Amino acid sequence: MSKESWKLQGELVLACNCKVFCPCVLSLGNHPPTEGYCQTWAGFRVDDGHFGDTDLSGINLGLMMEIPGYMSRGNWTAGLFIDERASIYASKALTKIFTGKAGGTTGLLSILVGNFLGVKHEKIIYETEGKTRHVKIPKILDGAVTPIPGNEAGEDTVIRNSKYWIAEDITVAQSDKSRFRSWGRNWNFEGLSAEVCKLDWHS
Repeated sequence: MSKESWKLQGELVLACNCKVFCPCVLSLGNHPPTEGYCQTWAGFRVDDGHFGDTDLSGINLGLMMEIPGYMSRGNWTAGLFIDERASIYASKALTKIFTGKAGGTTGLLSILVGNFLGVKHEKIIYETEGKTRHVKIPKILDGAVTPIPGNEAGEDTVIRNSKYWIAEDITVAQSDKSRFRSWGRNWNFEGLSAEVCKLDWHS
């Protein structure tokens, strides 16, 4: 395992094929996804980040994953998209982080992911319009995720203080658009479960 210190801070969105809302957030893998299996994509906006002396700030990322059943049982398939603006050093660092080889928050991925499809370097757009997050990878991903309003006016529905490894607080959301085509997959999660999370991962 790498001994380099690292961190990624910013925001992430995740959309999957579960009906609203994905049970994995609270079951922590002890309950299957609503459809019995998981197909998901995620987008990341890194506002502040580093891997050792390599600056990772300002980089956008994408991730696709397939999980055949219970999340905790492993045998995941994953593929990583790295911002075309990233340097070769940043790309190598991010690949180590997202394959779990760098340890820390994502360390479990080295055990859970049995089939890593590789890395594609693409233009990745992560934008916020009102409360809606747009994640786009031309010809690959067209996603728009909007939080579900809570009881208090102007406030989102949020699951707080969970043990979910991705983030402690999860904003419950739904996909407005969610088309993904890559690595032989052709998914459409429109109207299905999504989440918005603070990105705070580190070694």
